[in-house]
Amino acid sequence: MLINGARQAGKSTLVRRLLRDQKNALYRTLDDGDVAAAARADPPRFVRHEGTLAIDEIQRLPELLLAIKSAVDKDDRPGQFLLTGSARILGLKGLPDTLVGRMETIELWPFSQGELEGRREGFVDRLFDDEPRFPSKLGITRDELLARITRGGFPEAVRREERRRAKFFEGYAHDLVERDISQLADLPDRSAMHALLKSAAALPGQLLKVERVASGLGVSARTVERYLTLLEEIFLIKRLPAWSNRAATRAVKMSKVMFVDTGLCAHLQDRTMRRLLRDDAAVGPLCENFVLSELARQLGWSETRAKLSHFRTRDQVEVDGVLEAADGRVVGIEIKAAESVRSEDFAGLRHLETLAGKRFHHGIVLFNGNDTLPFGERLTAVPIDALWRS
Repeated sequence: MLINGARQAGKSTLVRRLLRDQKNALYRTLDDGDVAAAARADPPRFVRHEGTLAIDEIQRLPELLLAIKSAVDKDDRPGQFLLTGSARILGLKGLPDTLVGRMETIELWPFSQGELEGRREGFVDRLFDDEPRFPSKLGITRDELLARITRGGFPEAVRREERRRAKFFEGYAHDLVERDISQLADLPDRSAMHALLKSAAALPGQLLKVERVASGLGVSARTVERYLTLLEEIFLIKRLPAWSNRAATRAVKMSKVMFVDTGLCAHLQDRTMRRLLRDDAAVGPLCENFVLSELARQLGWSETRAKLSHFRTRDQVEVDGVLEAADGRVVGIEIKAAESVRSEDFAGLRHLETLAGKRFHHGIVLFNGNDTLPFGERLTAVPIDALWRS
């Protein structure tokens, strides 16, 4: 099994806990120079172990996968190896075709809001109930919403107060470029990568226009595309694809960028909670990213198999999030940081309903209010905290 995810998301801690009650389990991390040297010197002997062998940060020595493949080919018992990686292993350049069909991969995100409160969220599954129902009275203050957005979900960031959290994010962003990304690819100009990282933090809520980003940075579109791909490979960003069907002839096909962690995203924008309280324009995109990334987390454990996308037409009709289940049912999600909701806020959802027809299951507007309110058949306004309290 391979546990992939962003650095500092808690992979090592999780693996150690999983091994705690297993007999003859062994943990090794390639972050340790001596351990990495031993692995490089004799890969077959390094991976030889009678019980479960956990190898942390496998992306540092992907050639070990050949030795693991050889071991698994000789003995195919499940559970022999538990690997972690802070880069998408199967996307590494030059990786041999080794464990395809032999390895199960799990992506570990930073903490969700429910995990931080000790709850198991079921919001995605509730959306696809025959008649979705939500608590009639919920709601959090604007201050609490902004605190959650700027805190993010990295365990180390969560346990720190605001000033020390900023130091963590500063070091985290620096190390991503100087260490993690530089190990994946040659960076002739690291300053351009640092600049792109800052520019990428302003992309949530917008369509990804690579040429515009390139123009602003003074680099080629090809360079921007390559650097964005590297940010995906280290689980810093996700590209949210555009939803469309045959009826959506005017739909825009460009993707959006979503940060895996809104705390880091806000830090890269220099948006503290105090600044956000004075700047309503900056809150909307961060709130949208916050909700979409929470939904993406829940898709990792929900019973309902669904894909997350966005929808926008050339006429600027849009829906922030679209969940499409494996059986074709569609749920539209509009996100508002405001404390009130109007009928006009459902315009994009009504358009989506027209296009999806019988496949349209429900449409909701998540807003920073206190009451769950009906706005017509299959249309509901729901407080944002229903995400982790349903």
